[in-house]
Amino acid sequence: MIAVKNLSRYFDKFKAVDGLSFDIKPGDIVGFLGPNGAGKSTTMKMLTGFLPASEGTIHINGTDISKHSKSVQKTIGYLPEGAPAYGDMTVYQFLLFIAQIRELKGKHKHERIADVVAQLELQAVLDRPIDNLSKGFKRRVGLAQAIIHDPKILILDEPTDGLDPNQKHQVRKLIQGLSEDKIVIISTHILEEVAAVCNRVMIIADGALKFDDTPLALQQKSRFYQSVSLTLSYAADISGLAELEGVDDMEVDRRTGRVTLFPEPGAHILPQVAEHIQLRRLPVEDLHVEQGRLDDVFREITASGESV
Repeated sequence: MIAVKNLSRYFDKFKAVDGLSFDIKPGDIVGFLGPNGAGKSTTMKMLTGFLPASEGTIHINGTDISKHSKSVQKTIGYLPEGAPAYGDMTVYQFLLFIAQIRELKGKHKHERIADVVAQLELQAVLDRPIDNLSKGFKRRVGLAQAIIHDPKILILDEPTDGLDPNQKHQVRKLIQGLSEDKIVIISTHILEEVAAVCNRVMIIADGALKFDDTPLALQQKSRFYQSVSLTLSYAADISGLAELEGVDDMEVDRRTGRVTLFPEPGAHILPQVAEHIQLRRLPVEDLHVEQGRLDDVFREITASGESV
């Protein structure tokens, strides 16, 4: 359990984090979102005890991190931005070093190294210096060191940065599997990653918490949530679409031929739309239900001065 109360951090007169308060429980995968300079990385560094808070408190499993940082840090796995490592070490040497720092011993130490090597598929680069690895492999080594001691709390800053689509999918599945009995906090700029991995979204802007809810609740803030978009292969009479039951509004892009139908609150309009298309034999070449445009919602939340 993480309990944060009125957390603030100043750098001289600049207030990077402004009065954050939230609780996170085991099983939560929390996506930290926010524009550059919003205070995400600063908050994560305070959660790990790397930076002291200027104001407020952080309690992890009932322990005040400002008073007992070393004992709390033993329960945390941390992947900082950029995945710093000792570049002249091989991957195996680095993981062995981290295992020893984490006070793993004997058979258990070697088992944990083997486990994370398998989970992150690092077998092919074990004997290569870290400096010679691609950005994607360096990121995977960083993830391996973060989970090697099987921590109860994982704090990951841009964990899929530099990974190809297959590697991103693999890491996301790994994070979901790890989260069953852990707290996982992910800082990311990738909105679809939050929807794919997280069960909770926290948006920070100007150091303050602007949104704290589920990914679904974030999608539902979009005007396009559950709207129906269709593309015509040639011009046709579409006036009847706007009159269908449950349709609140219709927009037409004359350049692309795309028609977007916006539902009334709580309405699901796909069946009516599909039936109308069939009856009128409209030349529809593409039809889909939108899940919400997160980019638009993110911009609205971070540009406004109020929390939502």
